Amino acid sequence: MSKAQLDMFAVGEDAAPAGPVVYRADPNDVRRKLDRILAEARAAAAMPWDRSTERYWRTVFPQMTRWLPEEEAARYRAAFEAEIERLAAA
Repeated sequence: MSKAQLDMFAVGEDAAPAGPVVYRADPNDVRRKLDRILAEARAAAAMPWDRSTERYWRTVFPQMTRWLPEEEAARYRAAFEAEIERLAAA
């Protein structure tokens, strides 16, 4: 890439190209969200979500646990699966 091309993206004269943006979730925020989802499931006598939302949470909930220590993440996943099984049987 030529200097002219690099200059198109520079913020200042001496600006270097930026590296990749890395997102790190706050584990406390993750716990709050996971606890909210679990509380919603636990409070329900039947599946509280439509099929699309249920599929979403079945996919996203385990992914969210990746931001936590593995032992804690495994407990959250087990609790979520237990609630899903209970609700599916209702």
